[in-house]
Amino acid sequence: MKAFFQDTFEYTNHCNQQLIEVLIKNPEAYAENISLLASHTLNAHHVWNHRIFGVAPALSVWQHLEISDLQNINNENFEHSEDILHKKELNKPINYTNSKGHNFTNTVSEIFFHIINHSTYHRGQLISLMKTQGMEPIVTDYIFYKR
Repeated sequence: MKAFFQDTFEYTNHCNQQLIEVLIKNPEAYAENISLLASHTLNAHHVWNHRIFGVAPALSVWQHLEISDLQNINNENFEHSEDILHKKELNKPINYTNSKGHNFTNTVSEIFFHIINHSTYHRGQLISLMKTQGMEPIVTDYIFYKR
């Protein structure tokens, strides 16, 4: 299972980097909807990593990020997830409080799956929005990544 998460986090990082590169080349497209979703996608990953570590996140889920910060935050997210993958047991329960103040418990593997699924979902939304701005869509299908 650790190999699966290593692979899917590498895939997530790769796709995020591709998307960020397109946004950096087209800064005029980093408009309200695109910037909100791109920020949220990376911020949520950051927040989940910090919940697993049991420390307060530096970013909030809906905080706006400058386009110049996207690559660094994406890289940090990937490195922190890799660190968790190597240091924590996947079946370890994590107690946390969500953004609405409710307490929950999920395992590291459940949280990891959520992070990856959440990122994929919002990348799809971002690509659709980017198309409406006239940008060439990037291919983020997992099978293309593996070829």
